[in-house]
Amino acid sequence: MDIVFIRDLRIETVIGVYDWERKIRQTVSIDLEMGTDIRLAAQSDHIQDTLDYKAVAKRLIQFVGDSEFQLVETLAQRSADIILEEFNVPWLRLRLAKPGAVTGAQDVGVLIERSRE
Repeated sequence: MDIVFIRDLRIETVIGVYDWERKIRQTVSIDLEMGTDIRLAAQSDHIQDTLDYKAVAKRLIQFVGDSEFQLVETLAQRSADIILEEFNVPWLRLRLAKPGAVTGAQDVGVLIERSRE
């Protein structure tokens, strides 16, 4: 299996459990690895034969930007569901982080791995 990836996709959203967090937009950072087979695209050199990372990024920007979840766990799972379902990805690993959420730490968040059932 090959992997198409997106690193450090930064998106502004409402995320958090505290009252003050519900009133502001914060940056989340997403790292995404998606399992696929790139052989057909490598042979044809056509975008329609591959997993279009720009289309995936645009979809995540729209979804995450419009969301207002309390937990990064919920946002990560829902984002993974969209990618698995809408882009026919058999497997993915998604890291969702909130930079600066904990004093002294670069970021905090979750790393999930999912596959199509």
